[in-house]
Amino acid sequence: MCGRYASSRAPEDLAGLFEAGWDPREALAPSWNVAPTDPVWAVLERPDRATGAVERRLRPLRWGLVPSWSKDASGGARMINARVETVHEKPAFRRAFTRRRCLLPADGFYEWQSVPATAGAKAYKQPYFITPEDAGVMAMAGLYEFWRDPSVADDDDPAAWLATATIITTEAEDAAGRIHPRMPLALDPGDYAAWLDPAHQDVQALRALLHTPAGGRLEARPVSTAVNSVRNNGPHLLDPAPL
Repeated sequence: MCGRYASSRAPEDLAGLFEAGWDPREALAPSWNVAPTDPVWAVLERPDRATGAVERRLRPLRWGLVPSWSKDASGGARMINARVETVHEKPAFRRAFTRRRCLLPADGFYEWQSVPATAGAKAYKQPYFITPEDAGVMAMAGLYEFWRDPSVADDDDPAAWLATATIITTEAEDAAGRIHPRMPLALDPGDYAAWLDPAHQDVQALRALLHTPAGGRLEARPVSTAVNSVRNNGPHLLDPAPL
């Protein structure tokens, strides 16, 4: 599972890294404690409405996928992750898997280990920040969907549409596997184009892209329990904490 992550890089840096266009009017503050239902940056490819030309864009989506057929948007918070083993089969994800795939850039993600109580202290959950060893950006494989709010009459009203995303997870490797059995699946840069291409709809070929780059190349370090609360944010959350 991935239930919290950090995404602090500026949109102009992400747009350059992923060779994507972006609208400066769409701004998100850096976050070191991204939580479900938060707006997050996503890289995706879609046809331009005027020309039909496919364009790669960096745009904000809400984390927690709401399928297009949902009666309301309340279930999105429960669909923050999709398991790689079944993502192509599950009703909530299979249409998006063939048509609406994205990348979700991250500095790294958090997982927790339970620490039992001792004579002098209560039990607690120790957070770890898991990040690429080279401090590069993780391009987490994701899916996105558009949900039409039936309470808004006009299709052209921006409020009529909710754009949401989910993160694909896999079995954890390297340092991440010592903390939690699941982790976000980060794509190899050589697979970005094939993954984002909306014309690429071969399920088996797409599934073949979903492999963890060799060795994982991740490191995990304990951080302050301040990250346990979604109310806390800031770069200090990534400071190493003594165990």
